[in-house]
Amino acid sequence: MAARDRGHPGDPGVTGAESRRARVVRRGALSVVATPIGNLADLSRRAAEVLSSAGAVCCEDTRHTGRLLELAGVPAPRLLALHAHNEVEQIGVVLRLLAAGTPVALVCDAGTPVISDPGGRLVAAVIDAGFDVTAVPGPSAALSALVVSGFDVNRFRFEGFLPRRGGERRSRLGQIAASPCPTVVFEAPGRVAKTLADLAEAAGPDRRVVVARELTKLHEEVYRGRVDEAVARASEREPRGEHVLVVDAAPNRRPPSAVETRLAIGRLVAAGVGLRDATTAVEVLLDVAHRDAYEAALEIRAADADSKAL
Repeated sequence: MAARDRGHPGDPGVTGAESRRARVVRRGALSVVATPIGNLADLSRRAAEVLSSAGAVCCEDTRHTGRLLELAGVPAPRLLALHAHNEVEQIGVVLRLLAAGTPVALVCDAGTPVISDPGGRLVAAVIDAGFDVTAVPGPSAALSALVVSGFDVNRFRFEGFLPRRGGERRSRLGQIAASPCPTVVFEAPGRVAKTLADLAEAAGPDRRVVVARELTKLHEEVYRGRVDEAVARASEREPRGEHVLVVDAAPNRRPPSAVETRLAIGRLVAAGVGLRDATTAVEVLLDVAHRDAYEAALEIRAADADSKAL
């Protein structure tokens, strides 16, 4: 392999930018560390070692993380508050620490950082600056709920927290309802009943759902059933703790037969809709292949011409 391909600093074939990047990567790294979502025993040995060796730990709440480190017996490093309101300002602080050779860790209040939590812009900025970013995997509320759902989760969607209102919320609910694979939604306790009711309206009352709360904790609870039953259950008592909802995939629908397609187009035509518009409507609403809908329309047109000729 040529020296240029190896990319060693100082080699004649290495550009100035490549040399600077190689030096920076060795001088500091950001570790994205997963922390327990409730059970302290889920903090891995590697996570504890990385946190104890970090020169600084970026966290949402310094009191919360300080308490976690204390309970885990991890010597408290410098804690930097990094949340949705100050992430941009803290990026410069972190980059200076990394440039000085200080290893930095990123955690969130619970689970794996960046996913529905602050830190995404920091990770991107660190990568753009040429520093290494490594993950210390561990607890995840989304994955924990998925694996106990009983659904086919070889494929899944992750929505995180839905918009609270408006067209974007309706659009996302519609996408969940139509999804061919299960969908994970995070929700705060005070909005669980409302979100379940909206899901029932969008996906139908009999769509299967899993409602998981307090995962890994003493009062862990996983409810499995129809979404309308979950609505009634959440309305009867005040939900507590952060919730993870897993909405099952949309049921596979058998495409309409040729006879059913003709009947559907015929009903629209009988109601006063033009044949072309009726054909397009059936194609879209019933998920009929364009060729099949077109052939059904030709048969209706031919039958109509024959009836007029009699």
